[in-house]
Amino acid sequence: MQDDPKTLVSTEWLHAHLKDPDLRILDGSYYLPQMGRDPRAEYDAAHVPNARFFDIDDVADHGSDLPHMVPPVEKFMSRMRAMGVGDGHQVVVYDGMGLFSAARVWWLFKLMGQNNIAVLDGGLPKWQAEGRPVEDLPPVIRDRHMTVRRQNHMVKDVTQVSAASKLGDYEIIDARSPGRFRGEEPEPRAGLRPGHIPGSKNVCFKDLLNADQTMKNPVEIRQIFEAAGVDFNKPAITTCGSGVTAAVLSLGLERIGKTDHSLYDGSWSEWGMFPTVPVATGDA
Repeated sequence: MQDDPKTLVSTEWLHAHLKDPDLRILDGSYYLPQMGRDPRAEYDAAHVPNARFFDIDDVADHGSDLPHMVPPVEKFMSRMRAMGVGDGHQVVVYDGMGLFSAARVWWLFKLMGQNNIAVLDGGLPKWQAEGRPVEDLPPVIRDRHMTVRRQNHMVKDVTQVSAASKLGDYEIIDARSPGRFRGEEPEPRAGLRPGHIPGSKNVCFKDLLNADQTMKNPVEIRQIFEAAGVDFNKPAITTCGSGVTAAVLSLGLERIGKTDHSLYDGSWSEWGMFPTVPVATGDA
């Protein structure tokens, strides 16, 4: 793969840059409840040297009933200052699945106007499988100011997505499994209708990953989107269950040079419970 400090870097790249003074590493692990894993406990037991723990559910809008919604700018800035992440830093984020929730952290930084952030390809599993160093020590934190310029065009709400669904002027791409997309599998969150946003296309986030949870190359990624019927002439909106794996699609789009993409933050956690918006089932 080609290392790109703005999208995706290899374990070799990170290992070579571990001692860089302006490198900041984040453990952005997050797991669905049914996975039965505790990301904070796993971080405390073993993490990449000097990594800070980025809690997706904490760096979020706690005024919303929806899970891990985008936090207010001020909250994001204060949490990053407390973590010692700020202007002039190159950030690398990884997770304990390989490539799952780290992309959400990458997207959140991009939304906040931070471009020097990359996802670790293959994440902690690949890092550890290669025998690279881990530690259980907390990092030494020094405050660092971060200048945030929120990129409002990178996030969409239910009203905007509803309009896009009706008008067809965006490609809405759903990262959930084909069974959930078609409405044939139950939703992991109670009370949600089965199905998908009318007019959306299905590209399961797992389809963009190799067996070792690294991301496929740009040629393969483009072919996967094209096979799903995605029209690259339209801007894209990515969506999923709760706005986490949608960011894997966003990362994939960025890797193939498509930059006019946004993410539906509420995703199916919101759409699936909203009584006034339509739901489609099957492949249509």
